[in-house]
Order: sequence, then C-alpha cells, then structure tokens
Amino acid sequence: MSWMRGIGCQVRALRAERRRWKADMERFKEEQRAARRSGGAMPENPGPPPTGFALLPWLLLGMGAFSNLFQGRTPQPWIGGLGLLVFNSLYIYVTFRAFTKETREARSTRVALVLMGVVTCGLALGYGGSWLYFFPLLGLATGAVVRGPWLGRIGLGLTALAAAVSVVRAGWDAVNVAYGTFLSTMVTAAILSLSEAVRELRAAREELARRAVEKERLRFSRDLHDLLGHTLSVIVVKSEAARRLAPRDLDAALTQVTDIESVGRQALTEIREAVTGYREGSLATELDGARSALSAARVEPVVRRSGPPLVPQTEALLGWVLREAVTNVVRHSDATRCEITVDGNADRVRLTVSDNGTDASPADPGPGVGGTGLKGLTERLAAAGGSLRAGRTPRGGFEVRAELPVEAADLTEASV
Repeated sequence: MSWMRGIGCQVRALRAERRRWKADMERFKEEQRAARRSGGAMPENPGPPPTGFALLPWLLLGMGAFSNLFQGRTPQPWIGGLGLLVFNSLYIYVTFRAFTKETREARSTRVALVLMGVVTCGLALGYGGSWLYFFPLLGLATGAVVRGPWLGRIGLGLTALAAAVSVVRAGWDAVNVAYGTFLSTMVTAAILSLSEAVRELRAAREELARRAVEKERLRFSRDLHDLLGHTLSVIVVKSEAARRLAPRDLDAALTQVTDIESVGRQALTEIREAVTGYREGSLATELDGARSALSAARVEPVVRRSGPPLVPQTEALLGWVLREAVTNVVRHSDATRCEITVDGNADRVRLTVSDNGTDASPADPGPGVGGTGLKGLTERLAAAGGSLRAGRTPRGGFEVRAELPVEAADLTEASV
C-alpha cells in the first residue's frame, strides 16, 4: 500500500537523523575524554543541542489510531492511512525545525503547522475515538514552534478548537482532550524556551569572557609599549650622555649611570604593577621624569603647571600622554627646547607638549596596531571624554595637546 511505503520513507529519514545525532554525541564524549586526559575543565554543555528526537516519542499517542487502521477497524482505511502519513510527516518536519530560530520562524514551518491543524481536525471529525488524541500532538508541535506574546492566544484558541471538535465526536470526554491539548502546548513552550534561554545565557557568558581576555591583552600591550618605549629611550639617552662625559667629567658620568640604575629599578616596579593592573601614574612624577630625560638628551625642558587638583585616573592618563610625547621628542625631534604646560579650569584640564625640532615627529610612531603610540592614547582619551591632537605647528616644531575632564564618572578602564 502507498501509505505503508510512505511510512517506510519516514523511518529511513529518521534513521539518518539518528545517525547524525549519534555522531554529535560521540564528538561530545570525545571532548569529555580529552578534558579528563589533559586535566582541564570539563565542557559545560550537557551535550549537543536538543533536536526533534526529543519530541518523537510522543507520536505513540497515535498508536491507537494506527492499530485500528492496521486491524481494519477504520472505515475507508486508505483515507485514514493517507491522513496518518501526512500528519506524521508534518509533525516530524515541524518538530525538527523547531530547535533553530531561523527555521522555526520560517514561513514554511508556520504553513506546515497550519496544514497539520487542518489534517488533525479532518481526522478527528471523520473518525473520532483515538484519532482525537492527535490534538495534544498538535499542541506539542505548536508549543515547540510558537514563542512570545502570541503563545497564550494561540494556545487558548487551539484548546477551544480541540474542545469543540471533541464535543461533536466524544461528548464530555472532550474535557480530557482539551486539557491535554492546552497542557502539551504550554508545557512544551515553557520547557523549550527555558532551555533556549539557558543556552543563550551560556553563550553570552562565554562571549563576555572572551572579550574580557581580549581587553586585558590590549591593556597589557598598551602598558608594555608605553612603559618600555619611554624607559628604554631614557636609558639609551643617559647611556650616551655617560659615554660622552666619561673622558672629561667622571663624576657627571657616574651621575648619569646612577640615573640609569634608578630608571631601570623604577621600570621593573612599573612593569610589575602593569602586570597586576594596579598602576596609577602620578603626573608630578612623570613631569620630573620628563625633565630628567630631556636634560640627558640635551633638550632644554620648560615646565609650567597650574589649575585645580586632578583625580588619580586623570593624572594617570595625562602621564601616559606626557611619556609618549617626551619619548617622541627624545627619539625623533632633534629639538633643543621642549615646553610642557599643564593648565585648566574647574571643568577641563589641558596638557601641551611642544618642541622646536626640525625633524618631523611621527603622530603615531611605528606602524603598530591600535593601542600603541599616540593613536592608542587618542582612543583612551576619547573613551574618557577627552581628546588628543598632534601635529606640526605654524612656527615649526611639533606639538601634542591633550584635553580631559577634571573629574569624570569613570576613567579607570580608559587609564588601563
């Protein structure tokens, strides 16, 4: 019979789906075994995402109708067999598409669900009895597909439809069919929605953890660049000064060597603080360091500071800018004079570093990625509500100008 051949096709399709499901389970078990062997954390996922196989056992509710059909108790069995084949095919199609949002919300899935409802009503009105239990199966498929604000209305409408059809065929037994339809619709929707929410929350947590790792890597690369670039430049400049002074003024050369030792020790401390993420620079300390580095490079430093006191995070950001600007003066400018000005009012503070160099200081030294040089500092200041500009001045030389709020709500992330 044709409907028997159709059932055979369904069975073969289910076997193919089962083989894919078993392959997913084997991959998950292999991940668990690998985690045990390596001593790492066990995978949090309980296994592969749920599929339509979780809803297939409920097809046993239609075994009564199938039994009557098989034993010849159903009038016009070819119509019943064709209806059973169509219903099962639609049920399998709908439930296997219900676990992916894109396929669940596709028009073809909704059309298949409507056709399933038409077939259910036709079979229930035509045969009654055990054929009425296709309504709870319809409710289960509806709960698997329909989510959101329309679920309640659709569930109540489907329950009313099941009750009306069942009253026509079974009288007061319609209460059981209607209750089973309502229960299967709501419980299925609640369980699957909760499972999907848990998986989405887990995926969101993993994404947040990944972004936190990336953010920490960016912070660490910025700090290492700014710390080591400035410190190594100072060490090179002071070493050259010590070499020049050694033949004619040993005491001055020893002073430069002592400064090199001090800068190296300070760099070690700052790198340890950068690694742990607790470094907060002091602008006064950075200004003193800038004077020393510029003097060793035979650049006359001119430092002016005025304005209101600053919060530590603002000082830390301005300190980073000062370090980078002074490093560029020492390494690139060929300047003989460098002016450093810190001023501001009750709302904003401004740091200006300008030199009279003849060589162009790069606005972003080196091609590096975002987070190095003045380019990375521009991003940090923008995140803190400030700005940074760098370029040649009309009178010659190079100027770096940074502006920041005196007090901001949260500059911590920008300063690291």
